[in-house]
Amino acid sequence: MHHVAIATRDADSTHRFYTEAMGFELAKVEVANTATGGWARHLFYDTGDGMIAFWDLDKAKLNEFDPAISTGLGLPIWTNHLAFVAADQGHLDHAKSRWISFGLDVAEVDHEWSVSIYTTDPNGIMVEWCLTTHVFDAADRAEAEMLRVAKAPPVQEAKGATFFLADGSIITP
Repeated sequence: MHHVAIATRDADSTHRFYTEAMGFELAKVEVANTATGGWARHLFYDTGDGMIAFWDLDKAKLNEFDPAISTGLGLPIWTNHLAFVAADQGHLDHAKSRWISFGLDVAEVDHEWSVSIYTTDPNGIMVEWCLTTHVFDAADRAEAEMLRVAKAPPVQEAKGATFFLADGSIITP
């Protein structure tokens, strides 16, 4: 994937989050007039594995909108989210420390095939760093296909999250 583009209501706090908390670099900005009048600024950030972009739209020409891609639609926050590749355990640990030092609370979940950390960006979007810890084989793919079509798939117990709070406290399941 080259990039995902999402609207933001606050380009400054979005920029600060994605550069300081995520460690991404602003790579390109395009500004153009829109067919509806006003302007649109498209901010592209290099993730190291593609890009993420945010639309900063001329608010004088728009109705109010909620940029949260899940809760803005009435869905649980975890439904639609942005997951970025963590290269290794050191990368994941560094990202967690970076988020906490930025003042963010972090949830960590061991999914048994990956380990993920989660926080929320200024737009109300859940953001994830994910480290794959399992090499998938033919048996995994066969099980995936079986679960995809099962009329009553077996339900796994939910994985408990460990919460690392910005104040230094830790909450375990």
